[in-house]
Amino acid sequence: MKKKQDTKDLILQSATRLFQRQGYNGTGLNQIIEESGAPKGSIYYHFPNGKEEIALEAISVMRKLVMEGAETDLSAKNSAAEAFEFYANNIASVFDTRDCVVEGLSIGLIASETASTHEKLRHACELVFKDWQSLYADILEQYGFEKKRAKELGLTITAMIEGACLLSITYQNGDPLRMIAKQLSLVLKTI
Repeated sequence: MKKKQDTKDLILQSATRLFQRQGYNGTGLNQIIEESGAPKGSIYYHFPNGKEEIALEAISVMRKLVMEGAETDLSAKNSAAEAFEFYANNIASVFDTRDCVVEGLSIGLIASETASTHEKLRHACELVFKDWQSLYADILEQYGFEKKRAKELGLTITAMIEGACLLSITYQNGDPLRMIAKQLSLVLKTI
């Protein structure tokens, strides 16, 4: 039983990395098999509905990683400005190595490339973005922001961070996220 779960996890971890690096359309099942080292038949054993099922689970993994990291980074700070600046800078540090593994940080690539062609994947990405927005809004409310304003800022912060992640992937450094960290701090201090 443990070996079967290990194989499934290897496939999922490899697919998650590949989807984040190359997108959904740029990642093939053979590449997932090769990168994971799993036997070919194990893909359909663990994921009978193929690549789309793997992608759905990968999106779920990305959601979980971001939620856990955000909850940790955004808690126990003196202010919302301090919390979100720390959070964005923490994410930025991941992008500073040339061969950075951006596991769990961005679903923008898979979301943008599947939005008009794969309804299940589009919907899964939408739910993840909404979960992140809600988490950010809840944290802002804990720091004293009014509910409506916190909700608006939750969406704004999600867009800023997700966009900065894409820029950081492209630039191969965390500087866009550091800029977002500064701007978030300024915006949250003025409110």
